[in-house]
Amino acid sequence: MTQPNVLVLMADQVNGTLFGDGPADFLHTPNLRRLAERSVRFTNAYTASPLCAPARAAFMSGQMPSRTGVYDNAAEFPSSVPTWAHHLRRAGYHTALSGKMHFVGPDQLHGFEERLTTDVYPADFGWTPDYRKPGERIDWWYHNLGSVTGAGVAEISNQMEYDDEVAFNAEQKLYDLSRGHDERPWCLCASFTHPHDPYVARRKYWDLYNDCEHLEPREGAIPFDELDPHSQRIFEANDYTKFDIQPEDVRRARQGYFANISYIDDKVGGILDVLERTRMADNTIVLFVSDHGDMIGEKGLWFKMSQYEGSSRVPLMVSAPDLPAGRVDEPACTVDVNPTLADLTGIDLGEIKPWTDGQSLLPLARGENRETPVLMEYAAEASYAPLVSIREGRWKYNYCEIDPPQLFDLANDPDEQNNLATDAEHDATVAEFNQKVARHWSLKQFDAEVRESQARRLIVYEALRNGAYYPWDYQPLQVASERYMRNHMDLNQVEESQRFPRGE
Repeated sequence: MTQPNVLVLMADQVNGTLFGDGPADFLHTPNLRRLAERSVRFTNAYTASPLCAPARAAFMSGQMPSRTGVYDNAAEFPSSVPTWAHHLRRAGYHTALSGKMHFVGPDQLHGFEERLTTDVYPADFGWTPDYRKPGERIDWWYHNLGSVTGAGVAEISNQMEYDDEVAFNAEQKLYDLSRGHDERPWCLCASFTHPHDPYVARRKYWDLYNDCEHLEPREGAIPFDELDPHSQRIFEANDYTKFDIQPEDVRRARQGYFANISYIDDKVGGILDVLERTRMADNTIVLFVSDHGDMIGEKGLWFKMSQYEGSSRVPLMVSAPDLPAGRVDEPACTVDVNPTLADLTGIDLGEIKPWTDGQSLLPLARGENRETPVLMEYAAEASYAPLVSIREGRWKYNYCEIDPPQLFDLANDPDEQNNLATDAEHDATVAEFNQKVARHWSLKQFDAEVRESQARRLIVYEALRNGAYYPWDYQPLQVASERYMRNHMDLNQVEESQRFPRGE
C-alpha cells in the first residue's frame, strides 16, 4: 500500500468529559459517532495547556509550553521548533492547513506548505499578560461572562462565517487532491473555532437540544469564598461581579455549546463524505482532537484556563489503516500526537528524540501501559505564577508555588469534589508527587522565563504599534489568472485534468 494520507480534524474547546468513549449518547453527532466506531478512542486524553495558543503549539510540536516558550495567547511560536507538519513534509508529504492554529509571530506556516484560510485570531503580541500586575484585567481582550448571558440563536456570527469557510476550503482541497496532479501523499488539517464561546448557534442545531436532560451542570456554582485560589482568579479575570448569572443563562449557554458540537459534527461529516466520494478514505489516517476543553458551568466555571477535567480533558480519536478500533483508558496527551503520526507514517524521529515530550500512542492502542505520566502547564491570564499538573494512574495532582496543592482520585471522584491533598492519609502520595514536580520542572526558573518573555513582548508590541503597522496575520493568496479557464490554457486539457473520476 502506498504511504497513508493524513487528515487531522480539530475542534476548539471541546469538553473531553463529553467524549468518554466517543460522543456522549445525548449529543447529536452522527458523523463523530461513526468515526468513533472505527477509531482508537483515548478516553482520558488531556491538553498540554488549557489555553488555545500554548495548547496548539504543544500539539503541533510535541513539546510542553515551558520548552517552546508559548506560554499564553500572545507568545511567539519559534520557527526553529519542528512540528508534525515539518516531519511529514520532510518525508515527502504535501501539507495544508485550513483554519485556526493560533500561531503567534511572523511564521504563520510552521511546516505547512500552504494555508487555505487566514487565522481567526491575531498573530501579534497584543494579548500578552503581565505577571508584574497581578489582578489586572484588560477588558478589550479578556474573556467575560457576556458569552453566558448572551447565549442564544443566530444564523450567522463572526465564528460561523469562519468555520463555514474552513469547511468549504477543506472540502475543495480534498477534491483537488483527488485529481492526482500531485503524486505525493498528503496531510490536511481542518481546524475549527467552534464550539468555543460565545454560545451562539444556528436554530437547526439549537433546537436539537430543546428537551435535553443535560442542560444543568452536574455540580452547580460554588460560592466564591469556597473556591480554590486559581478558580477565584479565573472568576476575577472573567469580570464575574458585573454579571448576574441566572439558572436560565446557564441552561441557554450549555444548549448553545451542545448545539455547536452538532454544528462541528456537520462540518466533519461533510469533509469525511468528500474523502469517501473521492475514494481516498481507505488509505487515510483520520485524527479528531480538540486543543482544550470548556468547564460549561461546572462549579460555576466557564471557558478554560483551569486544570479541572472539563477544561483540561479533550477528545482524541485515531482511525488508521490496519489499526483496530478500540477503547484506551490509559492517560494520553496532545503532545503525543506528534510521535504518533510519525509512528503511523513510518517516520523515524530518532535524531530529535530528546526534543519530544510526548510518546507514540500506538503501544497504548496495543494494550500496553504508559511509560511516563501526562503533564500539563498553565502560565497565562488568571495565573500569577505557573501552575503544573501530573495525571498518572487514578491520580491528578495540581501544584502552584503560591497556592495549596490539589490531589484528586479520579477513579472515585471524577468530578474532583474532594481535594485529598489536605487529608493526612494521603501525605505520602502528596510527597511522592512533589518529588515528581521537582523532577519535571524548575518552577522558579519557569516563572522567571515567563516574566522575561512577557516583558520583552510588551515592549516589542508597544513599539510596533507606534507608527506604520505591518501585520503578521496570514494572507491567503490566490492567483486568479491560474484558476478555472484562462486563454493561456487548453480548454480540453482543463476539463479533463480537473475531473475526478474520469471516464465513468
